[in-house]
Amino acid sequence: MTYVPGPLELIRPEVDRALLRFLDRQRPAFDDPDLIAVLSAAEDFLSGGKRLRPAFCYWGWRAAGGSADPSVYTAAASLELLQASALVHDDVMDSSDLRRGMPSAHRRFEKLHLDSEWSGSALQFGEGAAILLGNLLLIWSGEMWRTSGVPADSMAAAQPVFDHMLTELMSGQYLDLLEQAHGENTFDSALRVALYKSGKYSVEQPLRLGMVLAARSREPWIDRFCAEYGQKVGIAFQLRDDVLGVFGDPVETGKPAGDDLREGKRTMLIARTLAAASKEQAHDVRNLLGDPKLDAEGVARLRGIIEETGALAYCEDMIRRYLDDALACLQTAGITSAARESLAALAVAATTRRT
Repeated sequence: MTYVPGPLELIRPEVDRALLRFLDRQRPAFDDPDLIAVLSAAEDFLSGGKRLRPAFCYWGWRAAGGSADPSVYTAAASLELLQASALVHDDVMDSSDLRRGMPSAHRRFEKLHLDSEWSGSALQFGEGAAILLGNLLLIWSGEMWRTSGVPADSMAAAQPVFDHMLTELMSGQYLDLLEQAHGENTFDSALRVALYKSGKYSVEQPLRLGMVLAARSREPWIDRFCAEYGQKVGIAFQLRDDVLGVFGDPVETGKPAGDDLREGKRTMLIARTLAAASKEQAHDVRNLLGDPKLDAEGVARLRGIIEETGALAYCEDMIRRYLDDALACLQTAGITSAARESLAALAVAATTRRT
């Protein structure tokens, strides 16, 4: 039997090469020895990742009739820089210690400060350096996008989509912070965060970017398709992320077990748990959730309550329903057959992943 690469495998090498070329172009700006640590952190951070966002962008391009064009890989790869920026900042906001099995950026710079025996607060230095790294990655994302070599008329049509995506991402990050500050959350507020924090910029907008680049205009049918398919996959993607944040295997996720519980993430999983919990269970959830020193016993207790209340099964069912609806949208969409098959495979990969 002939092996046929999947939609992620087809574009991952091209995206990786585009990122390496871009980083090589930036290298002369870091010839000062004191700046090597910044470039090294960026390179290490970009060496990992699933490349899902570039994949949705590329197959959006193909869905709207785009042909093989190396510049599209470069444009799509710019979304990895955007994702890296968001993760670096997210880790600072959540005080996360690990990311992709490595120290998070602020912990990495904090250790540099300690090892170098510099003056001042190592914690403050680490957070400040990480914020700057995240800002740099965000700037690079825009630069890589603009200099990708995509035809000018395609770029002009898609630039407003790119700009709006950045605004949505920052809005989603704020809504996530706000949700934790409010304490108790509702199904609707948790779903809003799932959509804006990750769903839109992970699936819907990358897909729209690729389609608008190919069509050279933002056609109404593109917006309809991106809303019907992209939003559903995007929400299911974030719900899967929420489940992995509590029940994921640290070896595969690269983060400590139950990390979202220590960070006090107010997800759909937690909203459903509190809605169905007994008085005693609700007391334990409110008492343990958000404790940065939560131990293995505390994690096990919260996991048990989430399962006992049916919240885990509820979220798994939501993921299945969103995925099924998204796959149904593909069957009637006026897109190329190759893109239809690839977007179906990407939807499954995004919502059934273990990392």
